[in-house]
Amino acid sequence: MFSPLAGLLPDLTELYQDLHRHPELSFDEHRTATELGHHLRDLGYEVTGGVGRTGVVGVLRNGEGPTVMLRADMDALPVTERTGLPYASTRPGVMHACGHDMHCAWLVGAGALLAHGRDRWTGTVLLVLQPAEETGAGAEAMIDDGLFERFGRPTVALGQHVGPAPAGRVLSRPGMMMAASDSLRVRLFGRGGHGARPESTVDAVVMAAATVLRLQTIVSRELPATETAVVTVGALQAGTKENIIPEDAELRVSVRTFEPRVRERVLAAIERIVNGEAAAAGAPKPPEIEAVNGFDPVVNDEAATLRVSEAFVAHFGSERVVKAPLMMGSEDFGMYGARGGFPSVFWFVGGSDPQAYARAEQVGRVDRDIPSNHSPKFAPVLEPTLSTGVETLVAAALAWLSPGTVEPQGTTG
Repeated sequence: MFSPLAGLLPDLTELYQDLHRHPELSFDEHRTATELGHHLRDLGYEVTGGVGRTGVVGVLRNGEGPTVMLRADMDALPVTERTGLPYASTRPGVMHACGHDMHCAWLVGAGALLAHGRDRWTGTVLLVLQPAEETGAGAEAMIDDGLFERFGRPTVALGQHVGPAPAGRVLSRPGMMMAASDSLRVRLFGRGGHGARPESTVDAVVMAAATVLRLQTIVSRELPATETAVVTVGALQAGTKENIIPEDAELRVSVRTFEPRVRERVLAAIERIVNGEAAAAGAPKPPEIEAVNGFDPVVNDEAATLRVSEAFVAHFGSERVVKAPLMMGSEDFGMYGARGGFPSVFWFVGGSDPQAYARAEQVGRVDRDIPSNHSPKFAPVLEPTLSTGVETLVAAALAWLSPGTVEPQGTTG
């Protein structure tokens, strides 16, 4: 019988709060990786650090059987925290605004239950603590560093994410799960000068403003209403003083799509509009458009997703397991299965206060009243978020490692 999860929760809570206090940006997760590596070693895992720069891999072999990969991401975001939590970030301008600290605590908890219950399963558990998910570069870095060659090719890869849904709820779906992502850096060139003599300049601020407005017409005027895309200009940087017209301006653009042909059409439209606005403004030279990163959508293997969903229903009951909507957010988790040639499944675990969520849902204010990922107020409630995420990982892993056996004793099932 597995050790009761309730006995692990105090230590997992302490770990989560420590990670939340000490967030680290992409590929700078040195303290985080060290702390998590210590926890896995203490549980008996073979631990290797520095995989894909700052990634950590833990391996627990327990006889013949499948290899199940469980993955969590570690990096934080350049966000100033406004949660008011007693364990809020101690690093100015950096915060775990996407819940990766919770993901890490979940993975350590699942690793502990599997390590303590080795008499109930056979096979190999591969724990992957990934850096730099927020930049879309972490999964690729670990794969390129020989993740599968060094530690074995998984039978299946499993991953999950905390999100703005009632805590204790589990959301999954077969097939398309999350959108493809493309991030662009656009630099527009003008001719600088005095704010009192705009006629002697080519105003990069006006050029940038016109470009931002025109980019918003791609979705509203160039795509059919039956096709889906999001184009967001998340940053516009230009100028230093109110009476100086700057020489250049920079835009940071995020694109989310599901279909490859829509992705191609949107990216082509961005290039056309950026160049067109620069030409219309009389720019002295063409703009620069740089692809910062891009990764494909997360697509869940249908048979593997059914297997995971059945395990969730068996453990939690059908009332807590629901079909997830298509997510316009993006993840590089899908790269593991795509590059490795094995099935993968990704799902969401709710982290919002259930009563607050119900009140917001009743008056149609979920988007306004419930902080979402990347918000400076994003703060999952500790319970039942923490225990649910541990249980989902263990239940899903056992669907391969020990099909049909008794689920671990939990606190929320």
